[in-house]
Amino acid sequence: MTKYTVKKYNQNDFAIWNDFVAQAKNATFLFHRDFMEYHNDRFEDFSLLIFEEEKLRAILPANKRENAVYSHQGLTYGGLVYLSKLKAEKVSLILDEILLFLKENKIQTFYYKPIPDFYFSEGNKEIEFFLIKRGAVLERKEMNLAVNLSVPLKISKSKLKHFRRIENLDLDIVEEENFDSFWEKVLEPRLLEKFDTKPVHSKEEITLLKSKFPQNIKQFSAYKNDEIIAGITIFETKNVVKSQYGATSKTGEEFRALDFLFINLLHKYKRKGKHFFDMGIVGDDNEAGYNNGLLNQKEELGCSVYNQDFYKIEIK
Repeated sequence: MTKYTVKKYNQNDFAIWNDFVAQAKNATFLFHRDFMEYHNDRFEDFSLLIFEEEKLRAILPANKRENAVYSHQGLTYGGLVYLSKLKAEKVSLILDEILLFLKENKIQTFYYKPIPDFYFSEGNKEIEFFLIKRGAVLERKEMNLAVNLSVPLKISKSKLKHFRRIENLDLDIVEEENFDSFWEKVLEPRLLEKFDTKPVHSKEEITLLKSKFPQNIKQFSAYKNDEIIAGITIFETKNVVKSQYGATSKTGEEFRALDFLFINLLHKYKRKGKHFFDMGIVGDDNEAGYNNGLLNQKEELGCSVYNQDFYKIEIK
């Protein structure tokens, strides 16, 4: 019988971890240690490496809070990471070893947040089946909105009508080298004004991350007469681009500049051969559980609903 060994990540594993991420069938740059550790002061790392004898077979980006382990609270998504040649039966055995390791470390609850299905053409559902079989429950489900770029775009007639009007207004779309204008003049003031909150990443943090992942993190901004009026921060992976941040100034709202920017980027990344444009979840604390305005806005841009699932299993 195959024997697996589970160990906690430490700094000596930096190279082997990142090499594995580069080869895995279901990893993105968010799992690279340089990304995971930009906010290591906020999370107690509990990432795991799973070996078969001396061979690394899987990794689990994770953090610990009190008696619970999460995969991973500091990332948009998480989950068990492995190579395409790892068969489902071995994923089952690895899950058993992870659960045993958590039990031995007095962990009471394991929260599992997989990557949305559309990120990987090879599939990524094995462990969710085995989690359910071991008593996991679907703790919650969010609507994740994304545009399938491999089929004709389905942007609403009203959006296209405004888009054609805006095309004549001489707005300039710029791929920025830094985030100063967008963060300082649009994103931070608008989030503070509308929601009394701040972006998850500070300007310094997103700048640091871009310096480490210049091909993956990009800033596109719309200008009117040299004034920035809208911007979208993109996280780009092999098959998917995600709008991590999107915001517009009050002037930009008048011109519908954010829609203009989104539609241009949809066409740009469709031409580049990307499979999906991910616009994120539309969750809300209201009774309905979602933000109806955001849902309509993203559907009118051509998004369909894909699920973002969250599992919970009690360790016994």
